[in-house]
Amino acid sequence: MDYSFFSWLDTFLAKFPLLKQYDLLERLVIVLVYAVLAKVIDLILMRTLRGLSRRTKMHFDDFLIDFFHRPFLLTVILIGVLHACSVEPPLPNLSGIIIPGITKSLILLVWWAALSSCLNKTSLEKARRIFGNKHIDPDIFLLFKNVSRILILFFTILWILLIWKVNLSPLFASAGIIGIAIALAAKDMLANFFGGISVFMDRAYKVGEYIILDSGERGEVVEVGIRSTKIQTRDDVLITIPNAIMANSKIINESAPQQRFRIRLDIGVAYGTDLDLVEELLLQVALDNNQVVKQPAPRVRLRTFGDSAVNFQLLLWVGDPREKGRQTHLILKEVYRVFNEKNVSIPFPQRDVYVRSDQPQKIPAVLEE
Repeated sequence: MDYSFFSWLDTFLAKFPLLKQYDLLERLVIVLVYAVLAKVIDLILMRTLRGLSRRTKMHFDDFLIDFFHRPFLLTVILIGVLHACSVEPPLPNLSGIIIPGITKSLILLVWWAALSSCLNKTSLEKARRIFGNKHIDPDIFLLFKNVSRILILFFTILWILLIWKVNLSPLFASAGIIGIAIALAAKDMLANFFGGISVFMDRAYKVGEYIILDSGERGEVVEVGIRSTKIQTRDDVLITIPNAIMANSKIINESAPQQRFRIRLDIGVAYGTDLDLVEELLLQVALDNNQVVKQPAPRVRLRTFGDSAVNFQLLLWVGDPREKGRQTHLILKEVYRVFNEKNVSIPFPQRDVYVRSDQPQKIPAVLEE
């Protein structure tokens, strides 16, 4: 690394012959100077930039300052360590290789940790604020977030290997054999990874939507990761399903293509009831519910003439699939109340049982007395 930009520091330290006599002290002074420089940058430059960013309406500049603040200061100090290692006399052979190598690796790890932490803390809402409240597709955001983690980790490891001068030619030459071995050993992991990619590309479901699985579980999608999908049921149970299974399963999405959800309620009334009145009452109950959407409008259909009832079906839509159970409960209660007020009878199966005997039964003596 070229430190000619900081040659003034070497010139300044040359004025103190005592430092040249104590090699370790000179190196510590160099590191201390860089630490002071980092603090000065923090007090002057960073605070000045923060003051300027507050005057703008954009959030992206605030995001950049928060991101670069800590890793930039640590990098300045670590560069001071590298500068201290480069001064005369040179470090012994082993120390001259290990200390600079560790320092460069630490610089990479600092930025890797900063990028990883930034990705983990950045939510969809925060990303939208950073880019001026522009629309960002949740699936694309999650795909970018998960793939970025893998790429950052891969290039960090690769760069560290280059710092330590590891010969990568044998690694690349044997990449085919290693790839086959990894594919066989981690086939389930790879299947889940590519299953996650297919889920993102197909957009069969998104975070926040309600889906029903082949096995019958119904819940809200809370996370779509590279390896698995997590749904939370109405019983507040979290179910984790590998993406390889999700990519090859039949999935019913109750929130697509529109967010609203249709409810069908089967209601029977007694024969002889005014059918127009029943239809009017059912529609009124649906329209009085503030969770029922007005478009499409609720409908009432006469379905069948049953054994003991005329069977109607009330069709309505609610704005959120999570309201399915609660609104079914409330509407059925209201229908029962309104039917009682209007004297509309709700029949139930009845049977008359006749007992016939050809022989007269003998009455026990106790009963005769």
